[in-house]
Amino acid sequence: MPTPTGRRATGFTLAELCVALAVAGVLAAAAWPSFQSQLQRGRRADAVSALMRVQAAQESHRANHGLYASQLGTLAGATAPRSQAGLYDIQLAGGGDQYEARATARADGAAAADAACGTLRLQVREGIADFAPSARCWNR
Repeated sequence: MPTPTGRRATGFTLAELCVALAVAGVLAAAAWPSFQSQLQRGRRADAVSALMRVQAAQESHRANHGLYASQLGTLAGATAPRSQAGLYDIQLAGGGDQYEARATARADGAAAADAACGTLRLQVREGIADFAPSARCWNR
């Protein structure tokens, strides 16, 4: 449509902009849950990594001493009471021929919102490992 100066007007109308924003909003709303799920999986990887370090250190301790350690401080390479990214607290219970290692999401951290997998447990009895609460929580 020509303007009073004889040039043709270019650009978007307000209606076209509103439609484009509405489409973008619908797409973002559909993608948000998937995005949050991937973030949770990434945070869980911090706990899984910490528990795998504990398991490897426990097997090394068992090979050298015949029994599993009862305290994190006695394990080489897995003595930290917190995961590498600081999202989970690591605890160790047991000793002898069995132990349980736990990674619990810190209340003040980003992983605290993960209700289904807030605490990951690795239970080892006589060399056989059990991963809880579920394989989904362990990103498997």
